[in-house]
Amino acid sequence: MNNEQLSIAHCSLFITHCPLLMTTNLQPGDRLRNRYKIMGFIGAGGMGTVYLADDNRLDGRRCAIKEIVLQPNLSEQVVEGVRKQFHQEASTLARLDHPGLPKVSDYFSIEQRDYLVMDFVAGQNLLEIASEARRQTRFLDLLTVMDWMDQLCDTLVHLHSRRPPVLHRDIKPANIKLTPEGRLKLVDFGLVKPLDPNDPNTLTGLQGAGSLPYAPLEQYVDHLGHTDARSDLYALGATMYHLLTGNIPASAQERFIVPESLPPPQEINPDISPAMAQVILAAMAPHPKDRPASVAAWQQMLHSFDTTQPIEAGASSGADWPLSLRENWWLVGAAIVLLAASLWMTFGG
Repeated sequence: MNNEQLSIAHCSLFITHCPLLMTTNLQPGDRLRNRYKIMGFIGAGGMGTVYLADDNRLDGRRCAIKEIVLQPNLSEQVVEGVRKQFHQEASTLARLDHPGLPKVSDYFSIEQRDYLVMDFVAGQNLLEIASEARRQTRFLDLLTVMDWMDQLCDTLVHLHSRRPPVLHRDIKPANIKLTPEGRLKLVDFGLVKPLDPNDPNTLTGLQGAGSLPYAPLEQYVDHLGHTDARSDLYALGATMYHLLTGNIPASAQERFIVPESLPPPQEINPDISPAMAQVILAAMAPHPKDRPASVAAWQQMLHSFDTTQPIEAGASSGADWPLSLRENWWLVGAAIVLLAASLWMTFGG
């Protein structure tokens, strides 16, 4: 496998499964708008199919093209909702300019098929890197992971400081790319949501819940308006847990049923100090009010993990997990019902 093939193999956006979408038959050599030449297939999932393409107007520029094609016989309301979400993703990304984010350069439609053109991000994603370390029975370097967390925090602070704030809602190792230059890029904004209280009608609910091991409970009842920047923080903490332990974290629902299903990270990786483990678990507190107030606040805590000071109120270590869940039984109940409905719609409908 040559270097170009290796880059293609490692650029998958790993978007989640959704039964509303269908893949297309775009083949290498096909052209879109007389400008983009399809070079290969990158990945397919819940919010579209992604292809690698050459931009014929700019010599040497490679881009990723995301395509939305819905299954036939869907209701007009469903079609309108999915297309609205895809256009929202394009519009949101087009307004963002940060080294930790891919840049959108074009958006167009051809025969009811919508296309989003963005930077091609070469390199491996962090799931591949963590999986390789696990196969080699080793832990990732602590300082390296700390550097990655700093980069991700800076990117999320940028997103959350927009007006209105922008939530990613699907942060996980598979959606974080490490470029050959050592820069992290946060990709797959298929579930992106501008947090505008005056415009709650974004496409949320079952297909917007995110990836189970990294999603907080409140994201499964997002239509009630309970998600905010602390929801992305939960996913960031779960991502750090995975990277440092090599284990995919237990989901919020599993932790509710079996609280001990999430072992303290320092019991898995002895390089993690108890204080640092507290900081990781603070981000994964079951209720948003028990997490740090912002990603920036959590980042400050992360850099003081070697101190002996206890975690302050409002940043739970996770020890009060069962009590917090009992106090918020309605949130857990709604999440379980929605999860069951999602599984029925996907596999039994």
